Amino acid sequence: MQEVLIFSDGSARGNPGNGGFGALLRFTDVQGQVHERELSQGYELTTNNRMELLGVIRALQELKRPCKVRVQTDSKYVVDAFNQRWIEGWKRRGWKNAKKDPVANRDLWEELLAAMDGHEVAFTWIKGHAGHAENERCDALATAAADGDALIADEGYVAG
Repeated sequence: MQEVLIFSDGSARGNPGNGGFGALLRFTDVQGQVHERELSQGYELTTNNRMELLGVIRALQELKRPCKVRVQTDSKYVVDAFNQRWIEGWKRRGWKNAKKDPVANRDLWEELLAAMDGHEVAFTWIKGHAGHAENERCDALATAAADGDALIADEGYVAG
């Protein structure tokens, strides 16, 4: 399996407000050459957590064949959902959290699970705004997208 590193970050101005994600995919081909691809998009009226999720989703959707993926993000929300097995509990309880309330951003959690299908995915938390070069780049992509003119609607956002 091809090994791929994904770095991702999300941003929202106002939370909710204009938002964006930034992602960086990196892999090494069989000749030892490193390849990178950057992704970003801005959205109208969204939240930081939705952008954190969308960065990972869109990066995984770029993969054309099964891969061994390591996702590195400063989002405890995303990392803990898998590493603390929250998502298993949510699914078992019919997409209810431990307080029996509906899980926020269910549409994106389900889209993320679908994007992960066929891949071996591991999640690693990295401290944000701490000089990690790839995280800083993803932050710059996310904030530029949030501040840009090419914003699209976040169809799944529901004001709460």
